Amino acid sequence: MNPKILAGLAFGMAASIIWGGHAVVARLALAGQGFHLLDLAACRFIPGALLLGHLAWGARARLREVGLAKLLVLTAVGGLGNFMVFVGAMIWAPASHGGTVAPMTAPVAGALAGWLLLAEKPTSGRLAALGVMLAGVLCIGWDGLASDSPGVWKGDVLLLLAGGSWGFFGALLRRWQVPAFPAAGAIAVVSAVLVTPLWLAGPAVEFVALPWASQLWMIFAQGVMLGVLAMLLFTRSVELLGPTRASTLSVVVPITALLLAAMVLGEALTPLKLLGAGLALAGMLGAVTLTGRR
Repeated sequence: MNPKILAGLAFGMAASIIWGGHAVVARLALAGQGFHLLDLAACRFIPGALLLGHLAWGARARLREVGLAKLLVLTAVGGLGNFMVFVGAMIWAPASHGGTVAPMTAPVAGALAGWLLLAEKPTSGRLAALGVMLAGVLCIGWDGLASDSPGVWKGDVLLLLAGGSWGFFGALLRRWQVPAFPAAGAIAVVSAVLVTPLWLAGPAVEFVALPWASQLWMIFAQGVMLGVLAMLLFTRSVELLGPTRASTLSVVVPITALLLAAMVLGEALTPLKLLGAGLALAGMLGAVTLTGRR
């Protein structure tokens, strides 16, 4: 195989594995490692602002044209707001739901957002593929309702909101013509400015009392791996493979989430979860490989 394609596949797979492990890391942190929700947000966006802020600075003229109001909306649906909803869901929902429901909801919401905001009516093939993915979401949601754990449905609702807002985030970037990298830097900076005073006034004291190894791990996992490395890896994958082939690698996210949740957290791979994940994978592949680039 062409070395360029192999490298693109490796970069895209690595990014998808990081994204797939996000829910597991968050669930562990909130369920037994002594972290607060705001700790995770601070670890995600303060390092992200330091590492990516130069991207926003370099495009400051364009970002001024976009305006603060739109940047705040983008931060709500694709930055701090989205992060808090997703990670907050991990208080109730199992990690296997976090790594499947939100990623499976995002493309469905993205298609709806493209239709409403960009006048991009999806093809009949794309609608069929998205319908299969939605069926997968419903299967996993039903698994949560059938669970003995209280409150799983609350987490699933939050995951639907997180996936839905992420779908609209991409459409808003395109509608407002905001470049992706400067947007990532600006959103990291705005998110850090918003979360830092809340964190310092609240759980920061307990955070610094945690073992330093735990602090460094969370900063690395949230701020470096999730906030910077995954984005850079995926972007490089798009450059090497093209957007259509690179986007098919998103099917790795729910697979990674299910496997890691089972191996690390001991979460059961129920028939409904497996059916839902299988439908999602089929829908994702069909949406990209069988229905064109739209």
